[in-house]
Amino acid sequence: MTGRLFVVVGPSGAGKDTLMAGASKADPALHWARRVITRPRRAGGEPFEGVSGAVFQARLDAGAFALHWDAHGLRYGIPLDELAPLRTGANVLVNGSRGALATIKAAFPDLTVIRISAPSDVLAERLALRGRESHDDIKTRLARASYDLPTGIAVIDVQNTGTPEQGITRLLQAIRG
Repeated sequence: MTGRLFVVVGPSGAGKDTLMAGASKADPALHWARRVITRPRRAGGEPFEGVSGAVFQARLDAGAFALHWDAHGLRYGIPLDELAPLRTGANVLVNGSRGALATIKAAFPDLTVIRISAPSDVLAERLALRGRESHDDIKTRLARASYDLPTGIAVIDVQNTGTPEQGITRLLQAIRG
C-alpha cells in the first residue's frame, strides 16, 4: 500500500461526516470509504449502504469486508474495494469506531487515527438537530462519550468547534501534516 489510511473517530455529533465530506470534496484525490451499516438508508447521515443483519452476515461470511465492527446495536463494515485506492497511492478516510481501533490497527499497522471532538454542549445540540435520537438517548450517548483510545496508537486531535469550513481546513491540515 502506498496511500495512507486515516481512521476518523469521535463521539456522535462531533461532525465527523460533515468534515469528511468537505475534505473529500476539497481534495478529489482523497477517498472517503463508504460503509455498509445495518441501518435503514432513510436514517440519513453519511452516504452509506444500508443492509439487513442477514445480508451483512452473508457478506461477512463471504469475506467481503476489509474491516468490520459492532457498535451502538448496529454492524459496520468497510468493503474490500473501498480500500483499493490505497494501492494506487490515494489516501483513504474511514469513519471508524474507537472500540474497534485495536482490531483495525492489527489489520493496518500504519494507520493514522484522527480524533474529532467538540464540547458536550455542542455535541448535544448537533445530536438534537439531526433528530435520530430521543433526548434520553442523547444524554446516554454523551454520558458514555469517552476519548480514551487503545495505547500504542498515534492520534491527531482535531477540534470541531467553529464553522464547518474551519473544521474541514483543520482536518485537511491533519491529513497533509
